[in-house]
Amino acid sequence: MAYRNGNYAAFYVAEPFNASALGAHATKDFCYYNMLRAWKGKEASFHFNDSHDKTYNVRDNSDWEATLKPRLRERLRNSKNIVLFLGSNTKNSRALKEEIDYGINDQGLPVIVVYPEYDSKESLLTNGSIKQSVKNLWNNLPIFRDSMSKVPTLHIPIKKDIIEMALTNTDFTLATKTTPDYYWYKP
Repeated sequence: MAYRNGNYAAFYVAEPFNASALGAHATKDFCYYNMLRAWKGKEASFHFNDSHDKTYNVRDNSDWEATLKPRLRERLRNSKNIVLFLGSNTKNSRALKEEIDYGINDQGLPVIVVYPEYDSKESLLTNGSIKQSVKNLWNNLPIFRDSMSKVPTLHIPIKKDIIEMALTNTDFTLATKTTPDYYWYKP
C-alpha cells in the first residue's frame, strides 16, 4: 500500500505540447503549479508535498499509454488530495481528464480547487454562495463538473495563506475527508 502524503497538483498543459525548449513550462496553469513549488522552496514549512516529485520526470513527447498515463496514476496513488488549478485558460486535455477521473472516481481523492482569477474569499462568492462565474469554469473540465459531488471539494482563491490553510485542512485529505459536498472558506 502506498504512503499517501502527497498533494497532487493538476493543471492544464496545452496539447499538442509546445515544441519549444520550454514545453509544458510555457502554459499559464503550469506557472501556478511552479508558484507552489517556489513557495515551498523559499519556505520549507509551507505545507505542499509535491506528488510529482515522487516519481522520475517524463518528457513532453513521452508515450501516453506506456509512460505518461501510468506515471500520473502512480503519483495519484501516492497522494492524499488533488490541488486543481481551474481558470478561464483551463481546457479539457487528455491528461487533465485522466488525472481528475482517476483521482476522484477511482481513488476518491478530495479536491482543493484554486481559482487563479480570484484573489480573495469574497471574490468567489455572491450572497454567501459560489458565484455563477466560478461555476461556469467547471464546464471547462466536464469530468470534474460531473464527478465533484463524489468527494469533498474546497473552492479557494489564489492566495498563499488560504492555499496553505487548505493544504493543512484534514477535511480535505483522503484518510480523514469530510462528507462529499462543495465547500469554501467564509469571508
